[in-house]
Amino acid sequence: MKKPELLAPAGNLEILKIAIEYGADAVYIGGEEYGLRANAKNFSIDQIAEGVSYAHERGKKVYVTVNILAHNDDLTGIDEYIKKLYEVHVDAIIVADPGIFTIAGEVAPNLERHISTQSSTTNWKSIEFWNKLGAPRVVPARELSIREIKEIKAKLPNIEIESFVHGAMCISYSGRCLLSNYFTKRDANRGNCAHACRWKYHLVEETRPGVYLPVVEEERGTYIFNSKDLCMIKHIDDLIEAGVDSFKVEGRMKTEYYVANVIRAYRTAIDDYFEDKEKYKANFDRYLSMIKKASYRDFTTGFFYDRPTEEDQNYETASYIRDYDYTAMVLDWNEETKTATIMQKNKFLLGDKLEMMTKDGREFEFVVSDMKDENGNAVTEAPHPEQILTIHMDEPVSKFDMIRQENHDDIIA
Repeated sequence: MKKPELLAPAGNLEILKIAIEYGADAVYIGGEEYGLRANAKNFSIDQIAEGVSYAHERGKKVYVTVNILAHNDDLTGIDEYIKKLYEVHVDAIIVADPGIFTIAGEVAPNLERHISTQSSTTNWKSIEFWNKLGAPRVVPARELSIREIKEIKAKLPNIEIESFVHGAMCISYSGRCLLSNYFTKRDANRGNCAHACRWKYHLVEETRPGVYLPVVEEERGTYIFNSKDLCMIKHIDDLIEAGVDSFKVEGRMKTEYYVANVIRAYRTAIDDYFEDKEKYKANFDRYLSMIKKASYRDFTTGFFYDRPTEEDQNYETASYIRDYDYTAMVLDWNEETKTATIMQKNKFLLGDKLEMMTKDGREFEFVVSDMKDENGNAVTEAPHPEQILTIHMDEPVSKFDMIRQENHDDIIA
């Protein structure tokens, strides 16, 4: 049985590197144009080239999203952009629009084209259609069940299926949303979603203008479009048996800390499953604990087992739950002096109890017993964003290991 690819999101070059260091087999990113996350930092062509080199040196892959639903003006210059992606050796582009798919085939025939979930592909005949046109992989609509995916693989065993397994769910079919455009003139299908599904809503009756009635009896309104987040970490066995080739994690707007936690959890779970299925089943609580040390919403299995019900919605808040603060990232380790050079991400104090999360799977607590600034001066607090510090560490650590601190706030916006 082939081990599925673990596919991570990355909104910038640092997160791409971290995703790979924490266990991703491939990373999907967006360029500065033509992707569906216009508000992410995204990658210039030079940064894409650097990311591809970093990945390929480690035997990993990079896919670039070119998955807008294009209008006429969007096609200007897209042929040159796709040529540049091919020239920097990206492994594939992710496409939804048939026009862009055709252009890519004409200007870069050897560049692999994957079909985005935005194409709303919901049946085996549609997937066969794309495959005959040259697409070796399809990201089907998120509305498909495991049973339907299994049927597709039975009919088309050579097609690769890439499925979202974790992250935010869009309330609209396959992400084709018009709410954002209607309310704000920000076109979600061209990369500028305002996330209108996370807003509070009231009901207004036609003959009573200005009288706002809660759809659910709750004084602040109701989040009637607000889905819980997808989490399939307890169902890896079902996904593998259905024939899913690539486990895709949503989150190109997420932080490096979020990506590291989620990818590390899924990497551990997948590896445990292939080592010993009983070991995998026995460690469900551990995997969820790893995920929940980053910010998260309540979880759902989406459409994989049945049509979602009201239990899969969260009518109370669109906020995240955050039990830990991301405190610092390790930049270097000095074995001789037992000190770690770190970059501060959130304020902490001398004497605080912190927790280290390492790329190699360790987690351990420690107390900040000694702390110095860049000039070697002893300090008692780290209040400045991205301040460079050294701290004493009894256990060895390495670059990209992360430090966190338990917090006592229930949620963040």
